[in-house]
Amino acid sequence: QVHLVESGGGLVQPGGSLKLSCAASGITFTMYSMSWYRQAPGKERELVARITSAGDTTNYADSVKGRFTISRDNAKNTVYLQMNNLKPEDTAMYYCKAVRGSILTYWGQGTQVTVSS
Repeated sequence: QVHLVESGGGLVQPGGSLKLSCAASGITFTMYSMSWYRQAPGKERELVARITSAGDTTNYADSVKGRFTISRDNAKNTVYLQMNNLKPEDTAMYYCKAVRGSILTYWGQGTQVTVSS
């Protein structure tokens, strides 16, 4: 059975930092590209960052470029999202997603990030 478990969310002040983790089990992690998405209340889920299975290519939403960094540790079956200089508009539920090819897709349950003073 596949499990993606996010952690690391919480309440942080504007300008602060958080590091999210997503631990995967039940999949051959090295064969999956990994992504972070977020969804704010009343808004559609949006792609935040993506990293290839080998970790050699990353992509970011324009809104987070220069502030967020996605990385992965294939030995630990874990993908990370380092978030710096957080803004109130970063407040959302953050989800990780594992994709292999065009068929296999798995989602985690999400972790809440709230940026507020």
